[in-house]
Amino acid sequence: MKTSPMHAPVPNPALEGGTAIVTGAGQGIGRGIALALAAAGAQVAVVGRTAAPIEAVAGEIVDRGGVARPFVCDVTDAAAVERLVPAVAEQFGGITVLVNNAQTAAPGSLLELDEATYREAMESGPTATWRLMRACHPYLQGHGSIVNLGSAAGIRWNPSGTGGYAAAKEAIRVLTRTAACEWAGDGIRVNAILPLADSKPMQDWARADPDAAAGYLSTVPLGRLGDPETDIGPAVVFLCSDAARYITGHALPVDGGQALVR
Repeated sequence: MKTSPMHAPVPNPALEGGTAIVTGAGQGIGRGIALALAAAGAQVAVVGRTAAPIEAVAGEIVDRGGVARPFVCDVTDAAAVERLVPAVAEQFGGITVLVNNAQTAAPGSLLELDEATYREAMESGPTATWRLMRACHPYLQGHGSIVNLGSAAGIRWNPSGTGGYAAAKEAIRVLTRTAACEWAGDGIRVNAILPLADSKPMQDWARADPDAAAGYLSTVPLGRLGDPETDIGPAVVFLCSDAARYITGHALPVDGGQALVR
């Protein structure tokens, strides 16, 4: 499937001095967002369930001259989340950005989807997003920004085969809008992105069913998948920066025009 050229974004100081938590940051979109935030000057807590991938991403950031540290955390574990947030704040001297990216898949029709898979999607997605937003709230007051990851699957006219995943992502969008309204007075902005990126699931799909994947790509006006670091990451940087200081409660498609949100 056609993707954007692979090159690192130009460093900029948009988030200089800030500290960002990125969940699910060991690969794919989460890795790309972590790299982009670091290039914008943020210290990055690279969060994931498995040590090796997040250690590699944190090392990549450090090799580029940034500041990062890996934090092993299963976001479906409430106690682990409660330990994570103060540990990050202590390590870096505060928290200014939270990016809720972690999410397990839930493929299949509603009749095929088993309850354990559905529950895992909800726990890793909206429930974990809710937990992390609440845990970070005291640290974000007065200056913070949250970006949650939704999906165009939730607004597609026919979500057949992706209903469980789409339900989780739409719940995240509702939590995003609610927090944006309830926490505006606390100085916290909360937005979401709906990304379409060159990720492992997309690559696996392209190998398994190249005709279907090519047909899907043909619905993207810009004609390619987004690069996690150079296409998706900068959108998150923008939403967390002062350039977006008057934007909250918004769901921004970063998808080459595919969703055609109205």
